[in-house]
Parts: sequence; C-alpha cells; structure tokens
Amino acid sequence: MKLLERLPRESGGDYALRTIKANIISLELPPGSQISENELAAEMGLSRTPVREALIELSKVRIVDIQPQKKSTIPLIDYDMVEESRFMRNLLECAVVELDCGMAAPADLERLSENVRLQNLYLDNFYSSQLMSLDNQFHGMLFDIAKKSQIYALIQNISIHFDRVRTMALSTVKNFKIVQDHVDIVDAIGRKDPGAARELMQKHLNRYKIDAAHIRAAYPQYFK
Repeated sequence: MKLLERLPRESGGDYALRTIKANIISLELPPGSQISENELAAEMGLSRTPVREALIELSKVRIVDIQPQKKSTIPLIDYDMVEESRFMRNLLECAVVELDCGMAAPADLERLSENVRLQNLYLDNFYSSQLMSLDNQFHGMLFDIAKKSQIYALIQNISIHFDRVRTMALSTVKNFKIVQDHVDIVDAIGRKDPGAARELMQKHLNRYKIDAAHIRAAYPQYFK
C-alpha cells in the first residue's frame, strides 16, 4: 500500500479513509484482495479505531466487504455498480457544466486550460497516475466553478466503482480522446454553449464502455 502524506490537522479517520480510497482506486489494493485492520493501522501509524471507521464508511457503498472476525475484502468489480456510479456522475456533471457556461470567469477558463495542457504533457509520456490525478482535478474544478464543491466531495465514495475502471482504462488504453474531451468541454464553456457542454460530458463519461473489452482482457481476474 502506498502511504499518502497526512494533511495538517487531518484526523486519523479522514487520513485512513483518504489513504485506503486512493489505494483502492490505484489498484494498489486490487479487487479480490484481503485487508486487515491491524495491518492497515500499523502501516499508517494509526490505532485500529480510525481504520475500522474508514472501512465501515467504505462498506456502505459496497467497495469493502467486512467479515466479522475475518479479514475484510476488496470486492471484484461489478459493472452494475460501475454503471450506477456513472449514472450519478452523468446527472450531476452534465448539470454542472451547464452552470459553468454562465458562471466561468476568464481566470476559471485559464485554470481549466492549464490543467488540460498538463494532461497532454503526461499523455505524451504516458504517466497514467499523474493523468488520473489531473483528471480528478479537472472534474473537481468544474464543480468549484459552479459553486457545488460540497456535492463533489459527497460523491467521492460511490465514485470509487467508476474510478477503478478509469484507472484500468488509463493503464491499458492510451486514449487521446479522453483528454480531447476535456479540451472540447473547456471550449464549450468558454463559448457559453450549455447544450454542447452537456453533450460532450455525456460522451466523455460513457467512454469506459468503448474500452470495456480491452480492460477485461488486461484484468480478467478483477471482474465478477
């Protein structure tokens, strides 16, 4: 497991949750693997209580399967859960980009454009972990611009189902279209065209379906 740097004034529970989530999404804790409260706590330098609380929180969205008196399990990928996560994001993010068309200031557009320029840089060199981080930042910015940052924070747990597949897609399919989608979304927001922004976001969030065969072929052991 890769340890994250603990943030100033971050509680043990928040740190445990953030770290475990990041490792599930990055596949450092892969689908089907077993995890132990004691081992996780020791690795993170925490007591068992915050780790247990983090695992309970993740179990609520079915990304951790807790077995009393046994090790917990990271479930195999269930495409029904992936689709449910995508459905939620599609509803929210399409609405958000429509709002952005009326709310984005020039400085906001520059921040989005700078993020996309970095995505292209990492895409050319195929650094999938950096691409994933920038991708998340991009979508977070869209919510920030629309003044809906708390909604973005609230959907992060259930988004893990979708995010695991996104990680696999970036690792198996060097998809220039994903970054081009971001370029086009920024352009639509800059033109204040909510219809185009919505259509582009819908297409963007459905790309994982196109890559499904490649992903399953590369990681057959990770799926139900």
